Order: sequence, then structure tokens, then C-alpha cells
Amino acid sequence: MIKFYKTIDNLITEIDVAEPGCWVSVISPDENEIRRVITEFELDAGFVRSALDEEESARIETEDDQTLVIIDYPVAEKTEDEEQMSYYTMPMGIILSSSYVVTISLRDNIILSEMTSGVVKNVKTTLKTRFILHMLLRIATKYLQYLKQIDKISHLTEHRLHKSMKNKELIQLLGLEKSLVYFSTSLKSDEIVLEKILRGRIIKLYEEDQDLLEDVLIEVKQAIEMANIYSSILSGTMDAFASIISNNLNIVMKRLTILTIIMAIPTIVFSYYGMNVGVYPIPGTWFPLVLALVATVTAGVILLKSEK
Repeated sequence: MIKFYKTIDNLITEIDVAEPGCWVSVISPDENEIRRVITEFELDAGFVRSALDEEESARIETEDDQTLVIIDYPVAEKTEDEEQMSYYTMPMGIILSSSYVVTISLRDNIILSEMTSGVVKNVKTTLKTRFILHMLLRIATKYLQYLKQIDKISHLTEHRLHKSMKNKELIQLLGLEKSLVYFSTSLKSDEIVLEKILRGRIIKLYEEDQDLLEDVLIEVKQAIEMANIYSSILSGTMDAFASIISNNLNIVMKRLTILTIIMAIPTIVFSYYGMNVGVYPIPGTWFPLVLALVATVTAGVILLKSEK
């Protein structure tokens, strides 16, 4: 899908035909659309293919009069059972040419939706560098938003674990921990790209652009710090619950062992009196019953006191 947008009366408006200074949004293109983008906008084919590679890491590269910026953006979606949220990152390519800003994404995402719906204010497609920086700022903000969501979900899951140790909650915490690793790795890659842009050698920056880029870097650094803190907390929580589960298992096994020992005492007494090997000192059925009862109660009291 290929769409064209341009700032008209301070609003990003969709237009029918591409014009110089417009934003070209390419989402999940087929092979025909890929060829059209490369031919019509004279884009580097390698840049376009790289932007469509799901495994591509964040980087910045320039070739002739075109610059490719691949940035990782956060994604939040519900899992198949619709009960949990899954967080991960996806790459998005931004190609800056002499006339256009072209974004290439494997799938529609919330960043592009917010840009087109006017959520991000004071965005002008004609100011290409500033437009890209506004998009990067929105990505950094979205990271912070999702990190706060992850922290909130982890706290709720932890409270549920205090009441009952279930695999479902533990698996959810493990998934959140994995998401934090994805976020942290992608944020560090994005930070490197932003620092390269900040040097001003690849993309020319004006004073306002530099201030905006510094704001983006501050947001990204804050997101990295938050991701590391939440990851450490979650890792510690997982270790603590693993120790609690192991301790609970030991307690259960200890109680079962005590119960087994107590139940074995009557069996030993009755087995002895059930052997036809001679005349016993105290005949009658009452004596083995009393002996088994006294021995069982005594052993039970001793073992229960030792458990404390």
C-alpha cells in the first residue's frame, strides 16, 4: 500500500499524487509496489530491500543524495488467547531523498497512524529533517509508554502470584522479561543512530533540528534507563519466586515424609503381631492397638516439633 501525505494548513493531509516535499508512506508493499517505488521516486533498490528486511538492525547509511535511516519501533499487541499483551520491536526504514521523505514498513503501525491522524502537532512534510525527527521523537515516546505498561502489568502479575503460584503468571513474567530485553537492545541501537545524526555529517541539521534531536536522545536515554531498571527488578522478582516455589516444594516433601513415617509405625506393630512365630508376652488385640496408637502419637509430636 502506497499513500501520499502533505502538510496543508498545518495538518497532514492525504493527497492523490506525489508532490515534491510530500511524505510517501509505503506499508507492506507487494513486488509491483516495490518496483514502482524504486522507479517512480528513483530510490536506491538496496535501501528499499533493506527497509523491508525484518531482521535488519537499526543503522544509518548514505548513498549519493539519499540517506537511509532504519529505526526500531515498539509494538504492543494481544496474544492469541486475547488475555495477555505481547511487546516486541520491528524495524522501519526512512529514506530521505532530495524531494521526498519515504517511510517503508512491513506492517501498519501506531507511529504512522498517529502521524497521519494529526496526533503529532506542528509537523511539516516540507521540512524533511524535522519531519523525521518528529517521527523519531514519537517512537521514543511510545517506548516510554509501553515500558510503563510493562511495569504495571508486572506489578499486577506479582500480586496474583502472591495469592497462588500458577504457571500462567510465571510465563507472563517471563514474557515481559523477554520484551524488556528486546526493548533495551533496540533502544541502544536507536541511540547509536541518533548520535550519528547528531554529529551532522550525514544529515544537515539546523539549530531547531539539533534541539529537537537532543530531546529525542534524552527520551531514548531515559527509555534505556527505565528498561534496564525494570529488567533488573523483574529478574530479581523471578529469582525470588523461583526460590519461594523451591522452598514450598521442600516444605511439601518434608510434610509428606513425616506423614509416611507416622503411617509406617502402625504397619510395623501390626506386622510384628501378625507373625505366627510363638507366644507373645501380652496376648490379645487391645495391646498392639494401644502400642501402635501411643507410638504413632509420640512420633507425630516429635516430628511436628522438629518441623518448627
